[in-house]
Amino acid sequence: MMKPRRIPQTFPTHLAIFGMFLLAACTPSSDGAAGVTRANCEVGESVEGRGTRIVATVAPITSLVAQIVGDTGAAIVGLVPEGTNSHTFEPPPSAAAVLEEADVVFMNGLVLEEPTKDLASVNVPSSAVLCELGTFVLPESEWLYDFSFPKEGGKPNPHLWTNPSMAKQYAELVAQVLTELNPENAETYRANLNALVERIDALDAAMMSATETIPVEGRLLLTYHDAYAYFAVHYGWTVVGAIQPSSFEEPTPQDVAKLIDQVREQGVPAIFGSEVFPSPILEQIGKETGTRYIDVLRDDDLPGEAGEAEHSWQGLMRFNFVTMVEALGGDATELRGLDMSLAVADQAEYSR
Repeated sequence: MMKPRRIPQTFPTHLAIFGMFLLAACTPSSDGAAGVTRANCEVGESVEGRGTRIVATVAPITSLVAQIVGDTGAAIVGLVPEGTNSHTFEPPPSAAAVLEEADVVFMNGLVLEEPTKDLASVNVPSSAVLCELGTFVLPESEWLYDFSFPKEGGKPNPHLWTNPSMAKQYAELVAQVLTELNPENAETYRANLNALVERIDALDAAMMSATETIPVEGRLLLTYHDAYAYFAVHYGWTVVGAIQPSSFEEPTPQDVAKLIDQVREQGVPAIFGSEVFPSPILEQIGKETGTRYIDVLRDDDLPGEAGEAEHSWQGLMRFNFVTMVEALGGDATELRGLDMSLAVADQAEYSR
């Protein structure tokens, strides 16, 4: 158990309370990283006299980190290429050189990026911080297992960032770690966090309102990749099923037949495919059931190109939320009208 650390006075009170709760819940997770024996997300030495060197994994996390960092002279590298299956991504040898220079590595955790985590564990400096955000903020007792992530497989559903309230916890933890690592920029981190939290809260409230425009019995999700388990709990939606099995191979004909029956019985209004995981099987189910098939959902591939207005965590979430709400017959007007622009320039380098 890591010892509680003093929360910097530059942090708002709500974050200080949140931070103390998280620290109390933290458990060690070192994998022998080049002499690193600290607990998950624990900061050892601070960075002084130069910009912080930050590595992140999937693009939504990279975006959240970049929005906290802002213009502080830090270097941010997102290791997992956008549009890649992050569950099976194997980092290239060149990633080791990036990790060797890192002051902090922000990962999702919950067994999402194990090859990247393994590479980091033997390449980061002994002073570096390894921070698995999802593993830190969510107790194991609250991990969800489902269609693509069965409990017997030992890998929980890791997609916490599709739930805005959990993404906010990620952002708060990132700000806390960066403030302890680089206290001279604490005021900037605090201001950037507040601006980001304002957008997250606005998105969350608009999604709550949009959900109310869909009848309870119509809040049904059938997707290819099961990325919305925590989202569904938060908003009161029902995940009918997911096509992709835990092996990431194609489902069996029996699996497909069961889903076709389920779609017909429950009157599922739309079937959602993934841009990253194109699925002719979902299209087949749509044709056989007469259900609309939409294949544009994004799991961790941000809209547009790096530097563009919508290329952000909030741009990704709004795109998906609008797509789902309107396909299910709801009103996404409030979601469309939100200001989801970046409060600070995104200085991160995203892999492609």
